[in-house]
Amino acid sequence: MHTHNVSMTEGRLFGPMIRYTIPLILTGILQLFFNAADLVIVGQFGSSGSNAVAAVGCTGSLTNLITNFFIGCSAGSGVTVAHALGSKNREAVHNAVHTIVPLSAVGGAVISAIGIILAEPMLALMSTPDNIIELSTIYMKIIFAGMIPNMIYNFGASILRAAGESKKPLYFLIISGIVNVILNLLFVTVFGLDVEGVAIATVIAHVLSALLVLRALIKRSDDCKLELGKIKFYSESLKNIFRMGIPAGIQSSLFSVANIIIQSSTNALDTVYAGVVAGGAAASNIQNFAFMTNSGFHQTAMNYTGQNVGSGKYDRVKKITVISLICVAITAIVVGVLMTVFAEPLLRIYITDSEEAVNWGVIRMICMCLPYFTAGIMDVTTGILRGMGLSLFPMLSSVFCICIFRIVWVYTVFAIPAYHTPESLWLSFPISWVLSFTIQFIVLIRVLNKKLKTQKKEM
Repeated sequence: MHTHNVSMTEGRLFGPMIRYTIPLILTGILQLFFNAADLVIVGQFGSSGSNAVAAVGCTGSLTNLITNFFIGCSAGSGVTVAHALGSKNREAVHNAVHTIVPLSAVGGAVISAIGIILAEPMLALMSTPDNIIELSTIYMKIIFAGMIPNMIYNFGASILRAAGESKKPLYFLIISGIVNVILNLLFVTVFGLDVEGVAIATVIAHVLSALLVLRALIKRSDDCKLELGKIKFYSESLKNIFRMGIPAGIQSSLFSVANIIIQSSTNALDTVYAGVVAGGAAASNIQNFAFMTNSGFHQTAMNYTGQNVGSGKYDRVKKITVISLICVAITAIVVGVLMTVFAEPLLRIYITDSEEAVNWGVIRMICMCLPYFTAGIMDVTTGILRGMGLSLFPMLSSVFCICIFRIVWVYTVFAIPAYHTPESLWLSFPISWVLSFTIQFIVLIRVLNKKLKTQKKEM
């Protein structure tokens, strides 16, 4: 089968990087669009209205806590493949691919068990309002039941992207997403299943996307070809995946820990600020579209850096750093401004029965969308460090600048009566982004300059 890989270690950078990034951004945006369809359809056509929107929306931070560790590990998988491809080590590529696939299935099974068992008690610990906790529990248990195909898709897509193939995951998502929307409408409007319907539709879509990504890997003709009879855990590949993936997974989970604390504090405010949970859930869903533009540049920076580090071309890594940071900053500023300007009409797509919820959603978007470019440059810096094989430091940075900072903020600044408001909670996000970027960027420059000096001495 003919493959359409991008040459990451030779030739021009700017144009190929942009062409590689656009499908990644579109993949993320479409994924969120189809996820947003869950909220829109259940809010517009379901029997529970804004309660259903809040029930589905407030599960995000908890779901991410449990899933993000393994999704972070998928980033480590991609870097492992990128390094092997850059160094032209065919055996390492083969072993990595055939280790990643069973690892994704095992990870999905673990997530399913944890999520189903802990869904209700964790929602209760998060102070989820009584009027939505039952709906939220139902939704989460169904979603977690379908985690094996979800993980297979994410890990399989990381292999394709590391090999320079960023378009196929987009095509697979379009197909599965359309199926998801059709099933949403069928289950909610025809069968009256409410949150159960959108959850079942999402699981079916995950199964389809997993089958498509496996098919693509099986049909490849290069070193990334998947041969079912050779699937097993190769010790050296597993060690490399864990070395780079576990810190990335912990980092992703730490973001979720901090967000759970913020979500819990927001839930507790709902009795004082009516509509803040539903408005915040809808705004968060919209903001995720901006996050996907950042994520696209993050993945590009990580995979381009990974292959060039494998080839020992640190001069190109420096150019990749400059291009990625400039592009993500400009894109995030434009997207953030547009989302702020159109915040109210966007929120009304989700919420039709609560003016208070819309107003709180607008306030959250003002607090977080305008400074969103700082999250973008932070994400790109993290991607470059991971691509260089330095996955531990971004994790440590997140521990202190994201997780610990936000927890301290909740129990200090937010605890002051004058600042015990939703706005105070939401402003902790951009402050933590700036802190994390500053520390990571200083380390990146020092490490990169050291590598460049070593490279010049060896020439």
